[in-house]
Amino acid sequence: MNKLNKITIIGVGLIGGSFAKGLKQAGLVKEIMGFGQNTTNLQKAIELDVVDSFTTDIAEAVQDSDLVFLAVPLGAMKTVLENMKPYLSKNTIITDGGSAKSSVILSAQEVFGELPEHFVPGHPIAGKEKSGVTAADEQLYVDHRVILTPTAATSQASLEIVQGLWSALGANVEIMNPQQHDEIFAATSHLPHLLAFSLVDMLNEHEELGDVFQYTAGGFRDFTRIASSDAVMWRDIAVYNSEAIVKWLKNYGLALEELTKLVEEKDSDALYTLFKDAKQARDKHIVN
Repeated sequence: MNKLNKITIIGVGLIGGSFAKGLKQAGLVKEIMGFGQNTTNLQKAIELDVVDSFTTDIAEAVQDSDLVFLAVPLGAMKTVLENMKPYLSKNTIITDGGSAKSSVILSAQEVFGELPEHFVPGHPIAGKEKSGVTAADEQLYVDHRVILTPTAATSQASLEIVQGLWSALGANVEIMNPQQHDEIFAATSHLPHLLAFSLVDMLNEHEELGDVFQYTAGGFRDFTRIASSDAVMWRDIAVYNSEAIVKWLKNYGLALEELTKLVEEKDSDALYTLFKDAKQARDKHIVN
């Protein structure tokens, strides 16, 4: 694909920083500009060769930009879109890395009145429990899925450019309906994170256990690793994908009730069947 002149990263942390660093390594853009309010973080991004330049002025950030990548919490999406709207070129592509697509699309609809043809909602399925620009990794997206959820207004040309950038970073790009996306990731990503947060918080509050975390072994650490994820990001995901998440929390609640009953009744046959079926399903579908 042709080299772009300027890409703007709004929110230079793990997700935005890794996107920028990967594109720099691939040589697909002449200039990558970072935008934010934390100049210390932005200066660090320069030092780590994540971006070429930075600004705290939104007009300067998006002026003459070929593409703007929004890597901010879901709760900030609408405000950022409102702030940059007056300064966008009519041909600037807008894409994002938000985990709940329906809410991002709604924000764009509310800000622009009608969805722009150069708006390509997206969600990279990659990350770490660590956040911030120091965690940025140009290899983060290699062999990971990136879901794009174009709207009815999205132009094919804009979609192909965004798809091409992610493919150049080694990602496996898929196209999906926004509602289907939100349902799938509520079940497979959002639910596990909320369960991990909840478990750690619950154990932390039970004083009768003492310093329980000193006794944790591999299983607990593996299960709760994601509870070290960014609290602001996950608060916003819980709020902005609430309907789908609540559905799967309730389903999991029913499953826990059934499991509690089996354990109380010491139903060894049913417990064995449940564990065996779960193991077989995981071994079949998830390759470590």
